[in-house]
Amino acid sequence: MTRYGPMFGPDFTFLGVDRCDLTDPESFADADIVILGAPFDGGTSARSGARFGPKALREACYLPHDGSRPSLALRVDGLKDLRVYDAGDVECYSGDVETSIANIEEAVHTIASSGAIPLVLGGDHTLALPDARGVARHHGFGQVSMLHFDAHADTGNIEFGHLYGHGQPMRRLIESGAIRGDRFLQIGLRGYWPEPETLSWMAQQRMRSYEMTEIVSRGLETCLSEAFAIALDECEGVFLSVDIDVCDPGHAPGTGTPEPGGLSARQLLDSVRRICYELPVVGMEIVEVAPPYDHADITAYLGNRVVLEALSGMARRRHDAEHGTTWDPTRPLLDGR
Repeated sequence: MTRYGPMFGPDFTFLGVDRCDLTDPESFADADIVILGAPFDGGTSARSGARFGPKALREACYLPHDGSRPSLALRVDGLKDLRVYDAGDVECYSGDVETSIANIEEAVHTIASSGAIPLVLGGDHTLALPDARGVARHHGFGQVSMLHFDAHADTGNIEFGHLYGHGQPMRRLIESGAIRGDRFLQIGLRGYWPEPETLSWMAQQRMRSYEMTEIVSRGLETCLSEAFAIALDECEGVFLSVDIDVCDPGHAPGTGTPEPGGLSARQLLDSVRRICYELPVVGMEIVEVAPPYDHADITAYLGNRVVLEALSGMARRRHDAEHGTTWDPTRPLLDGR
């Protein structure tokens, strides 16, 4: 069940891109990307509020909402060079997790099976289960790897007496067979959870988790390159899951479970750009933006830019494939102008 338009506030699309209706396949038949809101935060274990994330991510920009965003770095316009639509929000009732995630999975699968890439605006991280599973249903269980940016492993088992929540989706995904444990790459973990029992389960699944101490010691770029090689082995595509709390709370205060000591905003944006330029991304989500805890829209602006960096990276990847070129990040901005 897909709602035509946002659940909360005024009816507008992501930065003014065209609308589509998932009940009308013709309305997105030529889509490269379909943006989908999933305003669900019934799986939060601490502070709720991420249900307002899709609205905040759609509107967080001081530039005109005119469906155009030329990237200074990549020299493409992700909103114009790709055919991007906004399908509005899946209608979610946060008191009914089973119905909500079933509806989200169906909407994501509808987009993926049309040949477009679903880009989901969350919502809490419970969404990883329906989002990645909806994509895997189209591409094949075990054929999609996961790059998971997060402060938390989200591999818990039962929380508050329930199997579903934002601390458990990665375990449920692996148990379902949608994503292989040995093709599950986590980046940015830190803090004081999970406990040894859960870590042992993760090791048994052959997950690869890059904790912040390792990232600082070895370098983020080195860790990413290693993760990319694993992600592409025996998998045809990559699902990118970005929990905004992967960033230090100084860069992303508006989130439900902030954990000090994370990535900087610059590191996250560069990582997302690199992933979407270098890898065959077949699905993506940006989750855990909780506007009630934001300050001066810092987190919403960062989340909006995560989406734009992803779209720009995908657009440049296509451009270079079509023209036989390679993006050069050292090229001066005004070179050749």
